[in-house]
Amino acid sequence: MGLGRGDESWGRLCLIDMFLRYIPDGSLIEVQQLRALLDPFVESVEGRFHAGEELQDPEHFAKNDLGFPSGESLPRCWLDPHYAGP
Repeated sequence: MGLGRGDESWGRLCLIDMFLRYIPDGSLIEVQQLRALLDPFVESVEGRFHAGEELQDPEHFAKNDLGFPSGESLPRCWLDPHYAGP
């Protein structure tokens, strides 16, 4: 089962929020634009700092400043439109 852009699964996947780490200060960011995050031609995504009890205002974050909470980098295929794979 693939996740092509016309696939129904792709649409459902893009409704999922993802938490990422903002590398400059280690804060958690809630990214709501999963489609933009996965698209290597998009350089930034809209997200919210996940801090405190109040919902933070959305901001734009450069994808190069984001990583996984585990400390791993984002996959190159999400960042580099010229990446052809291993």
